[in-house]
Amino acid sequence: MVSMTERRTSRRYDLTLPVEIRANKEPGSSMQQGRTRDVSTRGVYFVIGQEIEAGSELDITMTLTSEMTRGTEVHVRALGRTIRVEERTEDGQARIGVAAIIERFDIIREEAASVK
Repeated sequence: MVSMTERRTSRRYDLTLPVEIRANKEPGSSMQQGRTRDVSTRGVYFVIGQEIEAGSELDITMTLTSEMTRGTEVHVRALGRTIRVEERTEDGQARIGVAAIIERFDIIREEAASVK
């Protein structure tokens, strides 16, 4: 029996959140919708419908719903990079699972976003 060593440096939380992804941070690149599977302060695993290349720079926006925060929606905007891409099947549909490193993130509260 082989023992595996945990390499994660921060705690991972099983969270299913709505997520919007834009690859390569280019103005013309299309936004993809998906769902997270787990999140930590240093990384995220999410599932989307279209392929993303490993190594792609990502603009990620996760939404904490008002039900979760017991107030207004909170958006977590993160900049990161894809480290692993895998094909998977969910509910009989082909999907793409993506593991990404979070390099930087900001928290945007809904009331602050509406003041602008």
